[in-house]
Amino acid sequence: MTSRPDHFDISTLISLYFRTLDEREFPENWACAYFTDDVWTVTPIGTSQGIDAMWHTREAIERYARTQHMSSDVLVHTDAASGRTTASWNALMRHVHHGSTLQALGPDTQPVFTVGGVYRAELRRTPDGWRMAHMEVTAIWTTGTPPHLPSAPQPPTS
Repeated sequence: MTSRPDHFDISTLISLYFRTLDEREFPENWACAYFTDDVWTVTPIGTSQGIDAMWHTREAIERYARTQHMSSDVLVHTDAASGRTTASWNALMRHVHHGSTLQALGPDTQPVFTVGGVYRAELRRTPDGWRMAHMEVTAIWTTGTPPHLPSAPQPPTS
């Protein structure tokens, strides 16, 4: 069982992470506020390992003019025997295409791509608070025109 303060702290971490994505706040080392140095993630755009690989999240968000990520039903569980803490939550993610994307993809392109999904994470308590050590996103359903993904994500050129 997870304590109420821990559940609150983990739920807040998730909300702040989503808010950062939508506000496009990516200062240097932004991912350190949410993830461990050895984090690994599995998302619809690929797998990343290590805090320095989290640039792919920024790249994914910047493919859109605007986004809105909403989380709900956060469930947190700590296994007393192993001390392992996990969380899962539902997410609704709306992505508004750039005008240039709409123009390039043609008149049948829907301006909003929406994903309903589930996140799962393993968390660690660090001296700075809870951080996600593993995060996985599973898309359950989508509507609208999805992005055209590059064959392999490329790091930003700054």
